[in-house]
Amino acid sequence: MSRILIGLLALLLAGCGTRVSDLPAPSPANFPSIASLLGDAGISVTNQVSGDAGCKDSNLVPTAIGFTASGLDQLAPVRIHIFIFADAATWSRLSSSVSQCAMSFVTDPETYESVDPSPYVVAGQGPWATKFRDTLRQILTTAAGDGGNGSDGGGGGNP
Repeated sequence: MSRILIGLLALLLAGCGTRVSDLPAPSPANFPSIASLLGDAGISVTNQVSGDAGCKDSNLVPTAIGFTASGLDQLAPVRIHIFIFADAATWSRLSSSVSQCAMSFVTDPETYESVDPSPYVVAGQGPWATKFRDTLRQILTTAAGDGGNGSDGGGGGNP
């Protein structure tokens, strides 16, 4: 009995030696988690449509979710498209095509807005209000976790 107790105590103490800084970054969040984080931050997310890229690009449609957002200093609801890429390599390959896709749904290219922490790109008609844009960027950067890099930390657009 005492050997078991000593063994359990040794395991417990060994686990206490793990530093939080040694833990890998979390994997990127899915859309329901992102929508929840946005809601907690004061941005309302409604009218979600999976596969709504705003264009017919067959590489982007499977990655896209269209939604309407408002809140904070963004009083008028805006239609936003989020593209959630499988990993950092896919983000690197396809993220630049989002701005071309967006030209089919924005009404004023001069005020087009986007935020793109790997593995996400969010795009929509602007202008977006300052606090809204900054909060959207902060939430997506946090939700991106390791940027879709996996535990090896290679590639992608996140620091």
